[in-house]
Amino acid sequence: MNFLAGVGRFFLAFLSHTGRLAIFTGVALSHCVRPPFFPRLILRQLIDIGYFSLPVVGLTAIFTGMVLALQSHTGFAGFSAQSAVARVVLLSMARELGPVLAGLMVAGRIGAAMAAEIGTMRVTEQVDALTTLSTNPFKYLIAPRMIAAVVALPCLVVVDDIIGVFGGFLVGVYNLSYNPAVYLHDTWDSLHTTDVVSGLVKAAVFGFVIALMGCYNGFNSKGGAQGVGRATTNAVVSASILILTLDYVITALFFSS
Repeated sequence: MNFLAGVGRFFLAFLSHTGRLAIFTGVALSHCVRPPFFPRLILRQLIDIGYFSLPVVGLTAIFTGMVLALQSHTGFAGFSAQSAVARVVLLSMARELGPVLAGLMVAGRIGAAMAAEIGTMRVTEQVDALTTLSTNPFKYLIAPRMIAAVVALPCLVVVDDIIGVFGGFLVGVYNLSYNPAVYLHDTWDSLHTTDVVSGLVKAAVFGFVIALMGCYNGFNSKGGAQGVGRATTNAVVSASILILTLDYVITALFFSS
């Protein structure tokens, strides 16, 4: 009976947490599409999420493209199919690795920062002060971050894809002795609209998830410094798990046929 009671408590706690998250998501989305907006706050978040994340995203992308080209060449050499290296690098970056790696990097950098910032405001009663001053916390704190994340992530993924393909080009031409014109021609011929669109859709969804998890965990943190630490950890872990889960779901929707 104790085991069954434990299972029941866990299940009820899971349902309660899911319900709170669903209500939070609905309220946050409603404030994202209803005026008034705060353009200055949105621009500030765009710069923080997009511009300041470029170094870590770009560094990750170029080395990922280089490793992809090297490993693909090693694997295809046994089948005399080295000409497929450019296509593999492009498709891997555009469809999967570009959005996923950019999402994970941004989740580690921005998701944690959002949870820590809003969590600190919560435990120091600054969120309550906003309410006292007739400022809706969702409108002032949550909506700008969610809008900025949904806009910034696709832009980051476009840059990520370009840098990753360039990294594969560098290794293919200067390390594996591919003809530069042939490599670029194979890359261009392998480029399809569906691959790019699927990656950008993933990026927008991942941006929404990162901002949602960061804001939700920070907004509901309690217990002082320890609570803020737990909120930060939960934001990064939950965002990362949801990114990998939704990656499969969106891939199945686009390419299941």
